[in-house]
Amino acid sequence: MAGFLDRAKEQAQNALNQGKQKVDEVQQQRAGNELLKRLGAAYYAEQRGTGTGQATQDALNALEAHIAVHGDGFLRG
Repeated sequence: MAGFLDRAKEQAQNALNQGKQKVDEVQQQRAGNELLKRLGAAYYAEQRGTGTGQATQDALNALEAHIAVHGDGFLRG
């Protein structure tokens, strides 16, 4: 009986870890999408004359930092 409970506990822990991993992936994708949106808005404002090149560069730097840590998977889907 102890072996069964150990296996059940292990399976439950694995499912919990997979769920946490998926939540992290979704949060990272949302953060990447938000940074991409900020970059687009900064570039648009710069082109319209209401933004600055520095704001665009700051947004680009933030996006590149996110990609360096989390990858660019959010760009594909």
